Amino acid sequence: MHSPTATPNHANQYDSIVVGAGNAALCAAIAARLQGARVLVLERGPLHKRGGNSYFTDGAIRFAYNDLSDIRQVIPRIDDEEADKIVMPGYAEDDYYGDLMRVTGSQSDPALARQLVSRSLDTIKWMHQQGVVFDLIYDNQSFLKDGKHHFWGGLPVKTDGKGIGLIQRLNERAEELDIDVWYDTRAVQLVTKDDRIAGVIVQQGDDQRTIPATSVILASGSFEANKELRAQHIGAEWNAAIVRGSEYNTGDGIRMAVEVGAQRYGEYSGCHAIGTDAGAPKVGDFTKPGDIYKKHSYPLGIMLNRDGLRFVDEGADFRNYTYAKYGREILKQPGHVAYQIFDAQVRPMLRKEYNLEEATLYQADTLEELVAQLDVDKAQFLKTIQEYNTAVQDGDYNPTIKDAKGTSGITPPKTNWAQRIEQGPFYAFPVTCGITFAFGGIKASTSGEVLDAEDQPIPGLFAAGEMIGGIFYQNYPGGSGLMSGAVFGKLAGESAARYVRANQPASV
Repeated sequence: MHSPTATPNHANQYDSIVVGAGNAALCAAIAARLQGARVLVLERGPLHKRGGNSYFTDGAIRFAYNDLSDIRQVIPRIDDEEADKIVMPGYAEDDYYGDLMRVTGSQSDPALARQLVSRSLDTIKWMHQQGVVFDLIYDNQSFLKDGKHHFWGGLPVKTDGKGIGLIQRLNERAEELDIDVWYDTRAVQLVTKDDRIAGVIVQQGDDQRTIPATSVILASGSFEANKELRAQHIGAEWNAAIVRGSEYNTGDGIRMAVEVGAQRYGEYSGCHAIGTDAGAPKVGDFTKPGDIYKKHSYPLGIMLNRDGLRFVDEGADFRNYTYAKYGREILKQPGHVAYQIFDAQVRPMLRKEYNLEEATLYQADTLEELVAQLDVDKAQFLKTIQEYNTAVQDGDYNPTIKDAKGTSGITPPKTNWAQRIEQGPFYAFPVTCGITFAFGGIKASTSGEVLDAEDQPIPGLFAAGEMIGGIFYQNYPGGSGLMSGAVFGKLAGESAARYVRANQPASV
């Protein structure tokens, strides 16, 4: 691949410049290249920090499918013997669309939402064709019953090797296709000529240079790593949030697009934010990639703040539909900290992240001994647990379904999976808020064209990934971020290539 100091041979060495190097950006670059465009990818970080937020994901990716046969097309190593041991409910487009609308309070842009859902299966198949390897999520999205793995929740598939494997394989495909990638290269300004995009000004160390191109695809994430923009748009308290992913997602792409007339769009006051280990690094650590600090088994226990009070319904829904908004609720608590409490009955059922050496854990044989270790209102903490235990109603406890085994007479209630915390040893995991990405971005068409204030395409400018606003509000169904990046990345790449063919400069 070209070095960052490569010199163009003529005015337009590249047809399309992709700003960013994560999942959405690389899908866009590959799609444009497959349509014949000459493509350059700009990565602000160094080689060892490439991949943006995608590098840190667990790789779960949500798409619509009819049955196991659809999934076997992208995981062909599932043989008949393995397939016979799988129970895979279908997850139709209407199911996906309904989940997306339900968790966003029906605020998701219907056209963008429908495009995401309807293109999801074909895009997964396309990613497989480009060399991305997929696996079933046996551990967190299925349960074993009568010798068969029963999947649930509409999220059975992840990328092999998590986000690391996804980024590695997309880069391998980009190299096969002779797509150039420049590292340590920050896009700082879009170049226009006659109201059309004409290239990008980049910063490389102390030097700036202009890279001409007929089209630009912006896929450089949102602004969650920019403290000033977090405070301005989401609230000053968000300066206390941990940034779970890339330190380079500071809103450059959104700013550059707005400077040339792009319309801001989406929930600027909202974000994807989860409960993450209170001891997690303040920004994503590329030496410990993957989603290793999250703490997502809270539906099996209860969460209390430092005042000793519960503050959410931990059993309101499956984890897939609540985790992306509960980080905000933790941030609101005193000291921006909460404690997830479990007992011996559920400890073996907790997700794998609770067993990692990075997990911060307090343990004791009695609740009194446990609480003595915590920086909390100890009397109220014990009182709340006792009140919760008293409020738990009888019923069949089953964490694989919404079992309606809830509480009575306490606020907030626990709607499902309510079980008394009464068998030692007892466990406390301190969590804080980790922000993943902001929901506000720019407006794009269903084919990835960036739109101006009059909803007209800005000629030559396209967008993909977290930069596209209007899809997620308040919350999102787990696995939809990667899928949205891939769907709109592929669409933006194809749209840019079509635009290039129709607007090829005469000098080329």
